[in-house]
Amino acid sequence: MPRDTPPERRRRAADFDFEVPLSRKRLRGLRWITIAVELVLILLTDRLLGTKVDIYPAILICGAQALLNLVGLRWPAPEQRFGAVELLLQLSVDVAALTGVAYFAGGSANPLITLYLPLVAVGATVLPAVHAASLAFASVACYTFVSLVHRDLPIHDHDHAFQVHLVGMWLVFVCSTATIAWFLVRMSQAIRRRDAALAAAREAALRDERVVMLGNLAAGAAHELGRPLSTLAIVAGELAQRDHLAADIRSDAELIRDQIQECKRIITQLVDRAGSPRSEAASGASIEDWIARLIDRWRERRPAITPTVDLHGPRPAPRIFVDATLDHALLNLFDNAADASPDLVAIDVHWESNVLAIDILDRGPGIAAEIATRVGLEPVTTRGAGRGIGAVLARSAVERLGGGLSFDGRPGGGAAVRVRLPLARLVLA
Repeated sequence: MPRDTPPERRRRAADFDFEVPLSRKRLRGLRWITIAVELVLILLTDRLLGTKVDIYPAILICGAQALLNLVGLRWPAPEQRFGAVELLLQLSVDVAALTGVAYFAGGSANPLITLYLPLVAVGATVLPAVHAASLAFASVACYTFVSLVHRDLPIHDHDHAFQVHLVGMWLVFVCSTATIAWFLVRMSQAIRRRDAALAAAREAALRDERVVMLGNLAAGAAHELGRPLSTLAIVAGELAQRDHLAADIRSDAELIRDQIQECKRIITQLVDRAGSPRSEAASGASIEDWIARLIDRWRERRPAITPTVDLHGPRPAPRIFVDATLDHALLNLFDNAADASPDLVAIDVHWESNVLAIDILDRGPGIAAEIATRVGLEPVTTRGAGRGIGAVLARSAVERLGGGLSFDGRPGGGAAVRVRLPLARLVLA
């Protein structure tokens, strides 16, 4: 007998671990419908035909199904999904119960026998091929069994029995049609939601891949820029020390050297933080202190900016660890607001028990509606300078912490950039 190849073993393992898109709550609803139809047909057979057959065993089987529905499907959680094997066992129990009820209620002559079809349809929709085939085979075998072996119903008025049979067939058809339609509609909705979630996950993965690529390029650029910046710093320093040059030229050379040192500091900081995502000390910092330091860093870069900063929230403010990439993300968003309206930038920070919200407001030209939904998802810019990468990096940093970033217009003109972060991901344990 040939051995299974690794891919075949993986496929079998995947079938065994397959999680079907059917929750316990949904199966419980399907089972209640089956039980109700079984009871109606049992009572219909007994009352309208006037048979003297003991129907209590069939009712007892329906009661056992109801007990399983009340107890068995509530653990561990009603919304938890099944594995393929577990769902196959659950549907097999329903097939066995239907077989028992059919045995005591006239076998294949009773219209309830067609209730096998909804069960097979459910299995074929959500189960892997092997499991669905097993359920179909078991249903056919049980149908065949009750066709050959069952408790006969004594019928005296065959014309009346035929009319009752037609009514029962109509009832089962209506219930089966409604059940299958309801189930397939709900499943198609679940599949569409899953596909939308997968598409969003793929987009996030592509965006993260782009961010990683940009990070690698930044690290490489930091390494390559170190030597020319050192050379420029030496040259600028020598120019600043030459007494025969005019004072304004020496002053400009000193300014150039200071700016070069600032560039080197930023590059060194970038390299140092590449392996250490936490930007604050081990003791953390309160939200107020973190925002104050962030604003100070920003104003060192943009000394002409005088933003309006408002902080709202319960005092004392929570102490948090802040991801270094979040600092860079917010500084990028601050810069964008300052570029749009240098004189009117407002930063509103408020926090509650579970969320930290940062709104960055400006009075610039705003964001056009046709690009508002694309900002942060792909490089988009309305200025000649820049490539729109800052917003992409900002969104990635915020979403990596479980937050959200949105770009909206402001009443009266301008843009509102809203950052929402879950405090549970930031607050120190």
